[in-house]
Amino acid sequence: MRDAVIVEAVRTPMGKGKPHGALAHVHPVELLAHTLRTLVERSGVDPALIDDVIGGAVDQVGEQAMNTTRYAALSAGFPESVPATTVDRQCGSSQQAVHFAAQGVLSGAYDLVVACGVESMSRVPMWSNVPAGKDPFGPGIAERYPEGLVPQGISAELIAAKWSIGREQMDDFAVSSHHKAAAAWDAGLFDAEVAPLEGVTRDECVRPGSTPEILAGLKPAYHDPGFAERFPQIEWNITAGNASPINDGASAVLITSSETAARLGLRPLARLHSFAVTGSDPLLMLTGVVPATEKVLRRASLTLDDIDLFEVNEAFAAVVLAWQQETGADLARVNVHGGAIALGHPLGASGTRLTTTLVHAMRERGARYALQTMCEAGGLANAMVLERV
Repeated sequence: MRDAVIVEAVRTPMGKGKPHGALAHVHPVELLAHTLRTLVERSGVDPALIDDVIGGAVDQVGEQAMNTTRYAALSAGFPESVPATTVDRQCGSSQQAVHFAAQGVLSGAYDLVVACGVESMSRVPMWSNVPAGKDPFGPGIAERYPEGLVPQGISAELIAAKWSIGREQMDDFAVSSHHKAAAAWDAGLFDAEVAPLEGVTRDECVRPGSTPEILAGLKPAYHDPGFAERFPQIEWNITAGNASPINDGASAVLITSSETAARLGLRPLARLHSFAVTGSDPLLMLTGVVPATEKVLRRASLTLDDIDLFEVNEAFAAVVLAWQQETGADLARVNVHGGAIALGHPLGASGTRLTTTLVHAMRERGARYALQTMCEAGGLANAMVLERV
């Protein structure tokens, strides 16, 4: 039977998604092109052999419009004959690209394929693709959810309230993310995955000196009188310190079969074992990681105890902590090199960023099985299990 394996995985450093961020001057096409170029250089593959390039991007408008992945592949110097497409499953867009790429290899439709993602949140801010006064949902959604849906920050507050996750617990988790990321950088654990770009060599948002006392001084980020009246249970504890920052970055992984890898002299890093995607309550929105984790473990015929490492996207500390309460996972095995709160969350790039960090962590720690899952706007989540080869 055919399998699907990752043979190379790279990412840019993650810049602050602000006008003066380290990568704010780089066009999103060039951010992604840099990872694609580095991917083929490090693997040594002939880009003409690539059957497809599947990329994720969330705000597909402005400089991220017109199938960004296609133009990134061309800018990277790939032959014009190599096709590319751009997908959107919100924050899980590039994890979905991994699923599609691996499923293509497993089916025999592809022999060699790239899954990747990009987001320049300084050049293409969130919600740029929703012009003022326009309704992206339509009348059917208004009828089904008459009280209205809410922004992600409000969903995170609702999750914190439902699972009784307090400010101190979220801030402690965020501080841990920064400390783990800083320690990983200091130990050289990111060297194999990061492709420096225009003098930028490290993730810009990691704060080694972060403390609970510093985070305790931050004000709630999403307090709103209207939502406070609608949801009196909210305690307003989500801040910029216990949520992911706004970032610029790109990432990419190269996927093939073991047979093709052997023929081309490529060394597999991990086998793509099992996949799941699920929907959940679009009001809470970010809780899909729980059923997605359960679903992918069933498909893999594994239990939580079989998983050595987890990557759970740190969109908000509350999301990971609620997931941990529901699953019972050991937090010592979760995001061991830090997560998005510290490293950054450039939306469309985050899926393959997590995968990149995870496959290198598996190799460094000798992990056999790893699980990656991401919450996504609209009440969605992706999950997959990787196995070290």
